[in-house]
This record gives sequence, C-alpha cells and structure tokens, in this order.
Amino acid sequence: MKLGLHLYDFHWPVEAHQIGSTLAQIARTAEASGFEYISVPDHVWQSHHLSGPEREMPAAYPTLAYLCAYTSQMKLLALATASPYWQPVLLAKAVTTLDVLSGGRAWLGIGAGDYEEEARASGLPFPPVKERYERLEEMLQICLRMWQGECGDERPYEGKHYHIGRPLNLPQSLSRPHPPILIAGSGEQKTLRLVARYANACNLRPGPDIPKKLEALRQHCEAEGRDYHAIEKTCAFAFDVGEDGSRVGELIKQLQDLSAMGIETVLGAVPHVYQIKPLEIIGREVIPAIAEL
Repeated sequence: MKLGLHLYDFHWPVEAHQIGSTLAQIARTAEASGFEYISVPDHVWQSHHLSGPEREMPAAYPTLAYLCAYTSQMKLLALATASPYWQPVLLAKAVTTLDVLSGGRAWLGIGAGDYEEEARASGLPFPPVKERYERLEEMLQICLRMWQGECGDERPYEGKHYHIGRPLNLPQSLSRPHPPILIAGSGEQKTLRLVARYANACNLRPGPDIPKKLEALRQHCEAEGRDYHAIEKTCAFAFDVGEDGSRVGELIKQLQDLSAMGIETVLGAVPHVYQIKPLEIIGREVIPAIAEL
C-alpha cells in the first residue's frame, strides 16, 4: 500500500507571510517520510464538509507548482479539479506545465464538482449534474487529444459543449503517453464508467461499500475492454496518529482493512499537519508497517 498526503486545511496558526515556508516544510518532510503523493483541493472556499468558507483556501494549481519546487519525487495532483470551473484547453495546459516543471510528476485529478454554494456565490459555472458529467467526459477527451504525439492531435474537436479548433499543446507533457488521470467519486453508473473508459486511477470514499464500488468498476472495465488490475484503486482518508503517536496502531489497522477491501493507495489528510511531528511519526511507524500490504 502507498500513502499520499492530502492538504485540505490551510488554517494554520501562522502569519500570512509564513504560509509559504510552512507549506515547503510540510512538503519536504512528507517526501522524506515516504509519502508518494501530495494533493490539494480545487476550491475557492473551504469545504462545507469541514469548517466552511471563512477559512484560507489557496488556489490549487499555483499551490501545486510551488510544491513541485520543494519536492523531487512525490506525484502532484488536485483532489480533485472541479471540472465545471475550467475550460478544457486551459486545464490541459496547466497540468502539462506542472508536469514539465516537476520533471514528469503531475497527475490530472478531476471530478464533476460538488460544491454548488461555492460556485453560485463565486459566479462560477455549475450546470445540472447530467451536463456536468457530459462536460467532464468531453474535457477528458480534449485533454487526451492534447497529450497525443509531439504537440497534440491538432484536428478540430467538436463536442456537445466544447468546440476546439486546434488542440495544440507545446511544450508537450513529459509523462507518456500522458499524465496519469485520477477520477474522484464513487458513483457506480457515471463516475466509475468514466474511470473504466479514461482513467488510470479511481478515488473512492472510505466505507464498507468499497468492495461493491470496485465490483461495479470491474464490470465497467469488462464492458470497456480495460484491464481492471491496471487501474489504481485509491481512497480518501484521515491519518490521525493522535498525540505523540498514541493512535498509530488504530491507523495501521484501518489501513489494513482498506487494503483487504481492495484499496492500493490512500490519500489522507493529517490533522495539525503544520506541527510536522505527525508526518514524522507516520513515516517512522505507519509507512513501513503497511508497505507490504
């Protein structure tokens, strides 16, 4: 099993001018501790599932670009890019640029979007769910077209929602055939079908229904002619090791349970990550214990 660090909360007890240096220290420690991925949300507001909009929320792709300068091995991704907010060519360029600047470490983490209050209040597009999934699929097709060949498949793209006259992409991504794609969400009919058709990884919510979700993914893979085993099974989680590591054993057991259900990679949020010590405890006691799962 592999672990990734998800930075979801930037409400740290530091001054604004210290956010950058704190973030750099977190990233360097996470990489030295053995985390293989680092991810950030793609939001304007803090999530309504957490502490709500009156909290700090840096923009995703500038933050990932900053993180790439302080790391050399970890994969970098948004978890997950809110597809309704993006024009597909600009998204493909953002991920390509991150891939080039990081030496081939960028992933496209993407989803259909789920924060309607944020979108409406910020003046961002948020169409009905059916249209969001239609646009998500077209966006994936455009990104994949732009990542073909030496400068993209330049034939015009004519979709229901997007019309791209020349999908040119220079510089081209270093990751070949393209930056890996992770599609976030647990929907059995729409999301996991798109995973089987286009993605290199899924990202599920933790819970007892994971085996059911993975069986749905397996069936979609069979229908699409994809190798189910080639898709990385990831889920979101929380890595709470407690004060001074008092909950390490509990976390290891939780990760073992996720592995038994078929999860291969866990992208986890670390409470009080700015304290750095929780990352060091995970690197010293958790990552070695779950490495062979």
